[in-house]
Amino acid sequence: MITQIVTLVGVLIGALTSFLATSMAERARHQRAMTTRWDERKLDTYIEYASCVKEISSTAKRARQAVAGTETHTEYFAAMEAAELRRSVLFETLVLLASPAAIKAAHEVNLVLWQEEIATRNNDGMPVQGDLVALMNAYHEQARIDLGIPRSAWQQ
Repeated sequence: MITQIVTLVGVLIGALTSFLATSMAERARHQRAMTTRWDERKLDTYIEYASCVKEISSTAKRARQAVAGTETHTEYFAAMEAAELRRSVLFETLVLLASPAAIKAAHEVNLVLWQEEIATRNNDGMPVQGDLVALMNAYHEQARIDLGIPRSAWQQ
């Protein structure tokens, strides 16, 4: 009778241990999957935001070069406005997903980009203050840090 109880206790302990080990492994697998999913979403957001900023800047430059009042000028202006709406939505997504340092870098980009858009709207020929390229480089660096890309992979 005692041997049966000892055997039964051993089987119960083995089953409980197996259950706990399997549960912990499954939980760790799920957490890795969720982390990967969010990192992929972050990467997509970082890329979309950067692409949209470049599109706005490029379109604004073309609009400033086009003759005011022409159809080409109007088309560039409308494209710039549409891209600005997309950038605004993408920035909100960035605020939800990105690190505080990456959000700060993106906000600095926004400030210079808005100056460029104002100069385009006013068509006053005033030079844009701030270096958008340097700010975008800082944004890219913060995005890479947030995504956990080792510095050795992107520093030269």
